[in-house]
Amino acid sequence: MIKNYLEQLRIQRWDDHRYYHHSRINQSLHFVSALSFLFAYVWLFIDPVVSALVGWLVSMTSRQAGHFFFEPHTYDHINQATHEYKEEIKVGYNLQRKVVLMAIWALSPLVLVVDPTLFGLFTPWASATDFMRQVAKIWLVVGGGGLLFRTVHLFFIRDVETGLVWMTKILTDPFHDLMLYRSAPLALMRGELMDPGLHLNPEHTLGFIDEPVLEEQHA
Repeated sequence: MIKNYLEQLRIQRWDDHRYYHHSRINQSLHFVSALSFLFAYVWLFIDPVVSALVGWLVSMTSRQAGHFFFEPHTYDHINQATHEYKEEIKVGYNLQRKVVLMAIWALSPLVLVVDPTLFGLFTPWASATDFMRQVAKIWLVVGGGGLLFRTVHLFFIRDVETGLVWMTKILTDPFHDLMLYRSAPLALMRGELMDPGLHLNPEHTLGFIDEPVLEEQHA
């Protein structure tokens, strides 16, 4: 059972890498995102408000900017798949879902403008510092809610294991991305805009055993 769980985690990670991380700029931004997320993880136990601010303003913005602005959205010749097909089979948040999530995040501070008490949950903010700390608390809920919503959603549209594997992947992505994309900034400085190794068998690039068959991954 554990072996199968780890195998599914391996497949989700490899699919995410080969389908959505062609650009060296995107990979470099993921490296920055991973570093800041690890800082946010540590700070979660010190000051969750600071953790939320770093997680959303640095980690998430750099991460998603790479996907939206630098990753190719044309036909994927390496994987022989259209962008629409990849969006359809995406286990986690595809670009359309990310737009919704990021819109909720960006608009959520307006709730405190309309109702500074947030329906009685907060003491009305009296300064910019108070406002940002309360916004950060909302962002913590948005982040946790987004993670739990998609996990439970996957329980119903796929199965419980897929949902739990995806949640594990998301929570451990900063550690994995740090190792996976550590050389991307240097490659980018050499003028390499696209990863030339995505066509290789994953055992040569990520230490995986073999490349999963597409039909088996997303049946």
